[in-house]
Parts: sequence; structure tokens; C-alpha cells
Amino acid sequence: MTPTIPGRAGATIPGRAGELLASLGDRAVLCDLYDEIGSGVYHDIAGRDPQEVRELLGLVRATPGPVLDLAAGSGRLTMPLLALGREVTALDLSEHMLALLRARLDAAPALRERCTVVRGDMSAFALGRRYPVIVLGTTSISLLDEAGRSGLYEAVLAHLEPEGRFLLTTVAVDPGYAGPAEVEEEYTTAGGRAFRIFEHWVTGDAARTVTIFPAEPGPAGPVEVCTTSVGVLPADRLEAELTAAGFAVHGRTVLPSVSRRLGDVLLETGARA
Repeated sequence: MTPTIPGRAGATIPGRAGELLASLGDRAVLCDLYDEIGSGVYHDIAGRDPQEVRELLGLVRATPGPVLDLAAGSGRLTMPLLALGREVTALDLSEHMLALLRARLDAAPALRERCTVVRGDMSAFALGRRYPVIVLGTTSISLLDEAGRSGLYEAVLAHLEPEGRFLLTTVAVDPGYAGPAEVEEEYTTAGGRAFRIFEHWVTGDAARTVTIFPAEPGPAGPVEVCTTSVGVLPADRLEAELTAAGFAVHGRTVLPSVSRRLGDVLLETGARA
């Protein structure tokens, strides 16, 4: 039986990751990366990754006032934004992710009083206020399809102050990459948990598959395997969509690469006058 991606009927897990999952048989417990089990894995892995945080905070510092953090997750950007002294609204669709964020805030009451946590869809939200800064990090825009991105742009414009900034990251595709479709990396979290992370993407495909295994699953017992399918939205296409939706792109920063073939780009945008 070919393993399928949770939440995506008919979508299979390709490559070596699919073979490894199949070899586990009934021991495998397949989870989405944003469900109750997967959110903890994502939090552990993302917690050590400084990618984009410094650059985003640098742009936020230039614009005073409250911040709306979209797809906030467990607080990878929310907590540093609060540490700047800002009031932050943290919005995310996953209640499991928000539970992790609330636990972090409860452990830091001085920050908690400046944070409003909202469960909501970043492609359709109505908060009844405007912000001078809205951020969408971790290339999370790639989680949305074209219709979802259209809803996001409309909602952001409705919540952005006239001179405000919408800061977001997306992928930069290396056109010269000639390596394999699947890349495997090992990762050890700050707490000592070790993982094998497989990313499978065929150049030109609209999405890539990420699958995460424990590095040493042990000889017996259940093995939790997390997987998700993430869109690949190149920066040029994103810029064109933003421009068509009514945004002006004020800056584009290529971030340090963390992948052998997919880098990140930070866009600074605002409502077009």
C-alpha cells in the first residue's frame, strides 16, 4: 500500500521517505505536521532555526506600533516581536500550535499581557482594526492555494494602515540546481531530539513534500512520522500577485540559504497609493 499525505486524498509520499515509511508497516503513526503530534515536532525543529528572524525584526523596528503576526504557530516570530516591546496579535488556524504558544506566554507573564492570541484563517480574517506592521514568516504563504492567497491579500489590505508595511517571506528557486529530487538532512533539537527530514521536490512542481522521521525509531513500538505538502511559490510570481492585488513592493532581500536548492526571500510591501 502506498502511504498518503494526511489531509490530501490521493497524495502519496514519494521517494526514499515513502519507502522508509512503508518499511515500518503497522508501526508507523502518520501525522500531519500541524496536528497535535506534528505541531510539537514542528515547534522543536523551528525553535532552533534563526532563519529570517533577524531580518524581519530589523524591518519591524523601522515601523513603530502594534504588529499582526499571521500564521504565528507556536510563536517563532511572536516571542521575538514581543521582546521588542511591541503589542502583538498572533493569529493561527491550528489550535494545537496556539496551545504551544499560550504555554510559552504563560511562562512569560510580562510578555503575555501584550499578546492577543486569535484562532483564525490567514486567508479570511476580520479583526476590526488596522496595524502599521503585518508579518507572515516561515514562507507560510506557500501553504495557501491561489484562491487562499487572494483572500489573504484582501484581508491584509483591510487591516493595514495607509503607510503600513506587509512583510513576508517566500522561496527562491535555484535555476541551476541539477541534484536529486529528494534531499535528506539530520537535525537535532535543543532538547536533544534527533530527526531525519526528507524534502522531495521535482523542479517545476507546484508543491514539495516534507516528511520527518525520528532518527532512531527503535526496534519495536509505534513510530510517529510527520508529513505535509507545501507549495512552492517563487518570489517573482509572488511579487506579480502582490502588485496585481494592490500592493507596492518596496524591498526584496535574499536570505541566507538553508537548503541546497530552495532559498528564502523577504519582501517588504505596502498598499499602493
